Amino acid sequence: MVLLLLKRISFMIFTMIVVSIILFLLLETGLTGDPATRVLGNFASAEQKEMWRDQHGYNQPLVVRYGKWLGNFATGNLGESIRFKTEVKNVLYPRLWNTVILGFWTFAIMIPLSLILGVLSGMKEGSLLDRSISVFGILTTSVPEFASAVFFSALFVFGLKWLPGTSSMSGGFEVRQLILPVMVLVVYDFGYVARMTRASMAEVMTSQYVRTAVLKGLPYKQVILKHALRNALIAPFTVIMLQINWLLSGVIVVEFFFAYKGFGALLLEASLNNDIALLEACAMVAVVAAVASQTIADIGYTFLNPRIRFS
Repeated sequence: MVLLLLKRISFMIFTMIVVSIILFLLLETGLTGDPATRVLGNFASAEQKEMWRDQHGYNQPLVVRYGKWLGNFATGNLGESIRFKTEVKNVLYPRLWNTVILGFWTFAIMIPLSLILGVLSGMKEGSLLDRSISVFGILTTSVPEFASAVFFSALFVFGLKWLPGTSSMSGGFEVRQLILPVMVLVVYDFGYVARMTRASMAEVMTSQYVRTAVLKGLPYKQVILKHALRNALIAPFTVIMLQINWLLSGVIVVEFFFAYKGFGALLLEASLNNDIALLEACAMVAVVAAVASQTIADIGYTFLNPRIRFS
């Protein structure tokens, strides 16, 4: 296990370096346009652009600039945000924490609901319950987030007037302000995880070891809990781990629609405002989250399936 963690940490560092080189070449060189023009605008004079390049060290050799940026990043200096006129870490960490709160409540509701309904559906393959859960899961997954966000807002904000609108959404720490964003994410992601759990459970229920346990006369509850459920959770566990990356950077639509000041909305703001330092920091956070979630998934496999061992 220790060797696995060391390998994953080494892989994460290597991936971050590769991604940082690609981002640096794309954002801070002329490959995608002049950085000074992207920041100052097309109407800036040549003197203003040259002054901006000199102030931000763009007249130095590329290798020197990348070495300085990498050294600053390694020591926690993420640079200064052009959009927010402050250090990147002063903006990034609070926004990241807001998305963690949003993701926590989404997972806390979505995972138990999806697993329970998926397992029940897989146990009764072909039944009315199975068909109902499958159809409902397909319908919810087919509706994009922006459509369900509009529908829920029209119903609960303007129709029933039970929940606050987007204008009062600030930090997202009030329970009533979190309800709509969490509801949209749960409804969209529920069907995918539930159908994956259903397919895995249905396959396990037809396996030889489950049939043997039933023929031996073991109680049906014991067969499900001790023999079928553990193996059926391997595939859904993989899907759930992948949702961490989706929640981190793929909830831009939901956060923007509800004016939720999270990581996804921050990434959008950085892109729209050509905030180079902020974009680079967000990309590094996404890499760390991707490798960390994969490491958690690998460790979880060893508990769900003892035959899996990592050296």
